[in-house]
Amino acid sequence: MNQSDQLKNHKLYRVWSQVPVNYYQQGTKNNFLQRLWHTHKIKFAKQVIEKIQFQNCLDVGCASGFMVSEISKTFPHAKYFGIDIYDKAIEYARKMYPNINFESASASRIPFRSNYFDLILFYETIEHVKNPEQCLLEIKRILKKDGTLILTMDSGSLLFRIVWFIWENSKGKVWKKAHLHPFHHRELEEIIIKSGFRIKSKTLSFLGMEVTFVLNKN
Repeated sequence: MNQSDQLKNHKLYRVWSQVPVNYYQQGTKNNFLQRLWHTHKIKFAKQVIEKIQFQNCLDVGCASGFMVSEISKTFPHAKYFGIDIYDKAIEYARKMYPNINFESASASRIPFRSNYFDLILFYETIEHVKNPEQCLLEIKRILKKDGTLILTMDSGSLLFRIVWFIWENSKGKVWKKAHLHPFHHRELEEIIIKSGFRIKSKTLSFLGMEVTFVLNKN
C-alpha cells in the first residue's frame, strides 16, 4: 500500500471527506461565528509572526490553504509550503494559491529533509491526529535548531467544550467526532515538553477557548 492509499484509510481522511474543500474560504464569508473565530486566529498569528525572522514557512494541516495564504500576504518575503492528508483540499489549494507549495502528506510523515524550516505553523490540527507525540517529533525533525513552531488548538476549557458540543451538533456537524484527542491545554503542555520543545510563550485567548504555544527546540 503506497502513502496515498494509507492516507485515504486514515480516520481523519474520512472525517475530512465530509467537509467541503472550500470550507474555510466560504465559511469566513457566510458564517459569522466562523469568520469571528478565524479572523481572530489569523490576526493573532500575524502578531506572533511579525517578531520572527524567517525565510521559509510550513503549515502542517493546512487544509485548503486559507490560513497560510493569508499569512503569505502579510509576509511576502518568505517561501511558503503546506501539507494535509486530504488530497482534494490540497488540489483546491494548488488551484487557488499557485505561489504556495502544497503536498498531500501526513503530519507523522512529512516529506522534507531535517532541519529545513525556519517557521512551522501547527494550527488546530494536533487534536485531530492519530499520534500527537509522533507528529511533534516529526515536526521537531524538520525544524531548524533556531526555528520556531507556533502550535494552536482549542484550550479544552469548559466554555469551549460547551460551545463545541453545540457547534458539532448544529452548523458544524461535518466535524462530528473529528477531535480524536480533546486535550486540555495543560495536558498538551506536558506532551510538548516531553517531545523536546521549549515553551517560549503560552497565551490563552478568545475568552480562554484557544491556546497558542510559541515553541523552540531544546
